[in-house]
Parts: sequence; structure tokens; C-alpha cells
Amino acid sequence: MKLVSSKHILVIRLSAMGDVAMVVPVLRALVQQHPDVKITMVSRAFFKPMFDDIHNVNFYAADVNGKHKGIFGLYKLYKELKALNPDAIADLHNVLRSKIIRFFFLLKRIKTISINKGRAEKKALTRIENKVFKQLKTSHERYADVFRALGFTIDLSNPKFSEKAQLSDNTYQIIGLNQLKWIGIAPFAQHKSKMYPLDLMQKVISELSQTNQYKILLFGSRGEETKTLKNLENQFKNTISIAGKLTFTEELQVISNLDLMLSMDSANAHLAAMQGVKTITLWGGTHPFAGFSAFNQSTEHQILPDLKKYPKIPCSIYGNTICEGYQDVMRSILPKDVVEKIISYV
Repeated sequence: MKLVSSKHILVIRLSAMGDVAMVVPVLRALVQQHPDVKITMVSRAFFKPMFDDIHNVNFYAADVNGKHKGIFGLYKLYKELKALNPDAIADLHNVLRSKIIRFFFLLKRIKTISINKGRAEKKALTRIENKVFKQLKTSHERYADVFRALGFTIDLSNPKFSEKAQLSDNTYQIIGLNQLKWIGIAPFAQHKSKMYPLDLMQKVISELSQTNQYKILLFGSRGEETKTLKNLENQFKNTISIAGKLTFTEELQVISNLDLMLSMDSANAHLAAMQGVKTITLWGGTHPFAGFSAFNQSTEHQILPDLKKYPKIPCSIYGNTICEGYQDVMRSILPKDVVEKIISYV
């Protein structure tokens, strides 16, 4: 079916943060190339700031742990969404919750398309024996394919990003003003196999700090990460932890003003890349071939472990499992190589 302009597309992607962030450049490209299209983005309320600056994209918060929990909650969400009169459903999640919502819309003969996650080829990429080691389609292109199936052309090869955000007074009070270049460092990830060892990251921060050319801004979550980053802030000059000090909107604004982000294979890489920020990623038990590399970033921005020493990489898609004997895989990435890469780009 070929959709014409002025259509209303309901887009579903409920979690996780990095996966939702990867939707942003796809929707930005879609509305830029089809300015008459109206989008309603359905996701968790916390993620709303990611979409605030995209023309023709409205956000609808799904409370999947509250009023929209369970089958009856999802039916309630469906009725709320149906009242918005969407013409088609783009399911970018394809999990039980989104399938249930899709089913309700299908009963009303509303066209739905869901993402093909490529599970079989991802399984072949991560298995130990007879591994099929090749680049798979990126998540961004898999998202774009959903809209193509709805009849839209969409080209991600020449993205246009928003201008750098204006920072709040609260933000300036925390990070101050100077003429140094801003480097963001996000040293954490959901799984240990994707985290660069803290002692090595300390060496990276130390070398960058000693140049007196950079302001280093540390990103992390509240709790233990905040404590760890505060310790790093106290150790090194020109280093500031913003963890737990800013709203999510303010953090996104800071990221948009970075000269470079250094991140693991984690959400912060996607939060930076979706805003057109140069992003260097460090990889451990996972690999860019799975399709989760940061948007519009050169392969030169990816720093990988020694794959000759660790040939079973990737051990998993998400980093939740690690191959036996691969616990120190990221130690094959030398701090001096990370520093040299950063300096070469800023």
C-alpha cells in the first residue's frame, strides 16, 4: 500500500533508552523528507525530551508500569491511541506489549508494520562454532525499513541535525565557562562485559586532563555511578561530574554542545550521535557488526579489542553474557590509543 502525504503514523518503541535514542535520527529524516507526515511517538515518559525538537512529532507517554500495565492496561492504552486517529502503526519494538497493541489495531483494519530484528543472523553472529562474522543491517536501517514498508522513501545517508542547544543557568553554574573543548565521557554500561576497566579509564582521563586543552564532563546515573564519578572529579583538574545534577533535558543540552563523546556500547553513545556529536565508542564483548553502532559515525570512531586474541567476539548481542576466559577482553584496548584517537578528532 502506498501512503500519500498528510498521513498520521503511530510509532511504538517503549524501551530501552539506547534503542529509543536510535529512533530519533530516523524520525528526523522521515519528517524532513516527508514534511506533511504527522508522527505520534509512543514511549516511556522519561524519553520525551529526545523528541522535543523534531518537527511534526508529538509524544504520547505509555505508563507500562502503571495504568497501562497488563492486558487490560494495554487495552486502555490502545483506546487512548485509537482516539488520536492514526492511519498506520509502525511497531519498532516487536515485543509482547507492542504486539498486543498491534493486534487491537489490526482488529480495526488499521495497517501495522513491525520491525524485523534479524534474530537468526544475530544468533549466527554470536555463536561460538560456525560463527558468521559479517556486518548486519543497523538498527537505524531496520527502523527505516518499517516506514519503507508503509510506502515512504527514507534516506539516512545525509542527515541534518538541530543546532546546539542553549544551556540553562543551572547548567552553567555546574560546569562553568571557559574556552576549553568539551569532551564527554560515559564510562558505564548496563553489562560489565561492555565497560572499560575503571583503572584504565582513569589513565585516559588523567592524560586528557594534563593537556589543559579539554574540559572533561562525566556522565552516569544516580547512585553508585554518581559516587564513582565524583571521585574521578576530585582526582583530576578540568574534570566535572554532572551525574545526578541535571535533568534529562539539561543533560541532552550539554551533550549537544560537546566537541566529542567517549562512550561504551551504551545509551550515551546514541544520545550523542542522534544530535550529530562526534562519538568514539569502546567495544568489549559486543561488536558493531550486530547493528548497534552509533548513528552516522565512521568505523574509525570504533575502538575494538584485540580480535586475534579474542576471536569469539561478539559473545552476545547485548553484552549480557561473555565467552569463557574473555573477562579481560577490554584490557587489550590501551589507554594511550584511546587518548590518541580523541586528540586526533578534537
